[in-house]
Amino acid sequence: MTIPLRVPDAAELKAAAERLRGRIRRTPILELDGQEVGVQGSVLLKLELLQHVGVFKTRGALNTLLSTEVPPDGVVAASGGNHGAAVAWAAREVGVKAQIFVPKTSPQAKVDRVRSYGADVHLIDGYYPEALIASKEWAAERDVLQIHAYDMTSVVAGASTLGQELVEQVPEATAVLVSCGGGGLYAGTALGVGDAAQVHIVEPELCPTMHAALEAGEPVETTLGGVASDSMAAPRAGAIPYAVATSHHARSFLVTDEAIIAARKFLWERCRLLAEPGGATAFASLLSKAYVPGEGDTTVVVISGGNHLDFPSPSDPARRGSPNSPS
Repeated sequence: MTIPLRVPDAAELKAAAERLRGRIRRTPILELDGQEVGVQGSVLLKLELLQHVGVFKTRGALNTLLSTEVPPDGVVAASGGNHGAAVAWAAREVGVKAQIFVPKTSPQAKVDRVRSYGADVHLIDGYYPEALIASKEWAAERDVLQIHAYDMTSVVAGASTLGQELVEQVPEATAVLVSCGGGGLYAGTALGVGDAAQVHIVEPELCPTMHAALEAGEPVETTLGGVASDSMAAPRAGAIPYAVATSHHARSFLVTDEAIIAARKFLWERCRLLAEPGGATAFASLLSKAYVPGEGDTTVVVISGGNHLDFPSPSDPARRGSPNSPS
């Protein structure tokens, strides 16, 4: 079952919010003193790691299943863990079968989480690209709905509910920082926030997918690796997220592995938030001064996920140079 790629319109964003109301968590805001973070202005954290399944991707997965007629053979997805868990959870919620293709390089905790929601897990040699190919080959022989991790209209519309919530929760926000792998979270947040605030992209230096696309003038393949690769190493930026980024004149700020690890440590030690590396990447831009707010600014940082419990070292060779999953 093939669905055309296009940016969701205003009616679809509104419909997604109405469709998901009461079925997903309205995740809370935690306010920090800007001086505590070492920046000017106010800093607020949108705690999306408290969402069902521990990640923002639940929004897009459930919106897709609630807005699309699911074929007899159910749904299929390729994922390094987070998207797969979100699809598995959403499939269980609506009573359909899910098949999740996961690279063997994914953290075992994420694989176990996918299985815990009742999905059939197919472990694939290699990394995310191989898992995606395998899932498409499996789907080609069946009547099944393939749910892409970030490049799908209904997925982006679902993610937009996070941005819509932010406008209601923090109407004074001047900037929103979001981590970006394939770009689904960025695109949804930017569409949901609209003109209320500027939404900025933050990426690891070792997973600069959207940064490379914006520099090249189109989505391109790039070298991937680093501590956040299990959730942010998309092989290339999605067509929909790239279209949103260009139309919104987005900027991408890059952060080092060391900055991401420091951000995770800060969030745990100061806030008792156990964010995964990808979930802490946007916050790393503030601590490292990759992004510097102005005096009087109100900056919201989306803490997007919390499904990776260990603290990998940036020198760990398993975390470098390997194109893992877009989560």
